[in-house]
Amino acid sequence: MSDPSPDSAANIPPKPETPPADSQAPPPAGESGALPVAQNQDDKTMGLLCHLLGPFTHFLGPLVIWLIKKDQSKFVDDQGKEALNFQILILLLHLAAGVTCLLIPGALNGIVGILSLVFSIIAAMEANKGVAYRYPFNIRLIK
Repeated sequence: MSDPSPDSAANIPPKPETPPADSQAPPPAGESGALPVAQNQDDKTMGLLCHLLGPFTHFLGPLVIWLIKKDQSKFVDDQGKEALNFQILILLLHLAAGVTCLLIPGALNGIVGILSLVFSIIAAMEANKGVAYRYPFNIRLIK
């Protein structure tokens, strides 16, 4: 039998590098890889309000801010859509929980409300830092 020589190992093509399993997932189709960054304090404040008004005004607060500011700031446009989509999801979850509570007594609406408040506060804090936030689960109806 022949021993592998160092020269034969040099002829093996290198394996293509694969990203590590814990790397971030690519952005959804149709979105660019770079998330917008707040350009000034007004952008940060409007992004914060988009997220923070959601638990109190449902989808109306984020909708109003997004409609007014979407053409003036890419950051507010992005965060307004994210907050609006999340509040639409929360509305659908409240409706599903309400129907379920009619059949099975429980506190699903309370859980959905707490979930909305917690994630909205986290998103508002990130937006106030000028960081574009993505909710861990969200339907993106508005693109």
